[in-house]
Amino acid sequence: MPTILAYQAPNTSTPVRYPPPMASKGTAALEAMIEEATVDTDGHEDERAGLFAMIEEHLAVPFTTTVLGVEVTIGKIELAADSIVAVCARGRHRQRVGLLDLPLPTPMPDGAAWIDAYRHWAGR
Repeated sequence: MPTILAYQAPNTSTPVRYPPPMASKGTAALEAMIEEATVDTDGHEDERAGLFAMIEEHLAVPFTTTVLGVEVTIGKIELAADSIVAVCARGRHRQRVGLLDLPLPTPMPDGAAWIDAYRHWAGR
């Protein structure tokens, strides 16, 4: 596994090295998930709907995360006209945030790999 030079103290010959951050899924695994979600689709809109169906089926909701420094609860995921959004709730307030912009908590909720697949699909 390659390493990242993180810091080298002055007057030392041995740098401190850390392993690179690990993605939740490798590119091949994400591509396989995308293929599974979009196997019978025709066009961009159908592909997004296929990914939405997999996210809706597999993502464990509700879960909490932090958006702009405020803790919110994600109660459901919705298919919008041109994206997939998370419905964030805090008290009686609701706000939709695109999954491409939604920060995920650590540890990630079950099924969050489907969000990674959607993000990978959107970035291709």
